[in-house]
Amino acid sequence: MALIVGIQAGEFGVRITAADQPDLADIPGFYQSGAGGFWTAVVDGEIVGTIALRDCGGGLGALRKMFVAPAWRGREHGVGAALLAHLLAHARTVGLETVMLGTTAQFVGAHRFYEKNGFVEIAMDALPPSFPRMPLDTKFYRLTLGAAASLPE
Repeated sequence: MALIVGIQAGEFGVRITAADQPDLADIPGFYQSGAGGFWTAVVDGEIVGTIALRDCGGGLGALRKMFVAPAWRGREHGVGAALLAHLLAHARTVGLETVMLGTTAQFVGAHRFYEKNGFVEIAMDALPPSFPRMPLDTKFYRLTLGAAASLPE
């Protein structure tokens, strides 16, 4: 997807191509099975955001591919917040207990966003074996979806 690779390589200088991400070539097979999913935010026919959930088994989901076009970032647009709320509502509905994610050091704005939304940073050695770690990931986060947690609006 052009949005994802454009942000990774163009905006942040991450040395990665679509070919380096086979999950993008098989979104239904990689994300849309089990408790997983892949969602886009579309404005006037243009994809302005993406978010994915990989079912890792055992009540664990991996949040991946969360990207929002620069012009659509921020509280005033709410694209990132809406995508995350949708993913978390889905995760709760399908009975996931935990959502984890990995990200790179360069995505400082994303770190703040995840922390503001209840994700807690964890050490790499705290990742379960089923978590699909990407080679470029250097920071990891966990969100526990308790039964008492309310659904995002």
